[in-house]
Amino acid sequence: EARINWHYIAPGKPMQNGYAESFNGRMRDELLNETLFMSLDHARVTIAAWAKDYNEQRPHSALGYETPAAFAAELNKQWPVPLRPSGAAQQAIASPAPMRNNCGQALIPAG
Repeated sequence: EARINWHYIAPGKPMQNGYAESFNGRMRDELLNETLFMSLDHARVTIAAWAKDYNEQRPHSALGYETPAAFAAELNKQWPVPLRPSGAAQQAIASPAPMRNNCGQALIPAG
């Protein structure tokens, strides 16, 4: 309905999405190649625990080897109080860009 075009990663060009490929490789090496899942529930619990550790506890080189939680806490201190995230945005900081269809016509007016 919205005439959205898919743009796939070209075959043999995984670096067109390097962040996802880095994550996929880490998950494969650290979890999937090392774990024999005994059931779908076991897979869900094990993958969720690994993802929680990866996203909340593990230091990341892109964050100066801080954990995402520590990095976010430090970043939060640097924001002016009215702009600090509170878990749910009360109002948009910036207006979204207008959406356009394939013909270049605006679907939603800006502002």
